[in-house]
Amino acid sequence: MSDHEQQQPAPRRNSFLDALKRAERKVFTRPAPKSAKAQIEFLYTRAKRSTKALAEQLGVSPRTVQRYRAGQQTKPQKRLQAALVEETESQWQPQVRAQARERAATTGGMQVEVYAYFGFECTGSSDDGRERFISTSISPVYAAEILRLQEAGATEEDLHPVVAEAITESYFTEWGSRAQGLRADFTHVRSIEIEF
Repeated sequence: MSDHEQQQPAPRRNSFLDALKRAERKVFTRPAPKSAKAQIEFLYTRAKRSTKALAEQLGVSPRTVQRYRAGQQTKPQKRLQAALVEETESQWQPQVRAQARERAATTGGMQVEVYAYFGFECTGSSDDGRERFISTSISPVYAAEILRLQEAGATEEDLHPVVAEAITESYFTEWGSRAQGLRADFTHVRSIEIEF
């Protein structure tokens, strides 16, 4: 292993997909239910009042769903707690989320803050790659493509080239006004935040 590879931090998995989820949750106009009973009731309604469907969704028995609905159980184990939070927040305020995604894809774009290792490809460039903190706007065209890929079930690896191209265009080439032919790529993401 080279010195260069040893200096880079370990990569984080699904960091961009997680950042997209967090960005959607920031647009909520009301907080999502917090108690296990309230979360179960919300998800029960979303599951068309099917105890069996909700139990399958959460990976528990139908009897467990019934106990939480009746108030017989109130403190879920960690796995169920995580599933309740994830499922509740992923289904909370779908219209508000859809409006925010539509704005990002048509007019507003996205704001991205990323701390990662950036490397470059450019004829005649002597700028070696290094860790950088970058805060930049991504155009609605790229935002639409990113959101389309996410909805289609894209992986982190599918999204990475599009995000790298969007950051290159907005930050490094300033919308094509300088550094023609530059291609930036980033790896070893330490943190990433997105806002619609």
